[in-house]
Amino acid sequence: MNIEEFRDYCLAKKGVTETFPFDEVTLVFKVMGKMFALCGLDHVPLRLNLKCDADRAIELRETHDGIIEGWHMSKKHWNTVYLAQLSPKLLTELIDHSYDLVVSKFTKKLKAELDAM
Repeated sequence: MNIEEFRDYCLAKKGVTETFPFDEVTLVFKVMGKMFALCGLDHVPLRLNLKCDADRAIELRETHDGIIEGWHMSKKHWNTVYLAQLSPKLLTELIDHSYDLVVSKFTKKLKAELDAM
């Protein structure tokens, strides 16, 4: 998966917007205003920060060299993943997991707004 495929995959999800809230090189994807993915466009090799269930985050870090504790994020709930080191299937699964975790914490009102889209 490359940056364009990552971007397209995120933007295809319901309620997602992309922003640069921190600087001109940190691409952030939000669902209904809540962050679920970040990517520093100036980092080589390219890496993403994705939200993750705390127990699963530890398991993923132990089993995949391309997954480490979230860089500049909560180490408990975020992973940094290196695109080139992981399969596209695993990357899409991790993006979906991040998105779903954020959506699962929505209020009933916010969930209804997302469902209506």
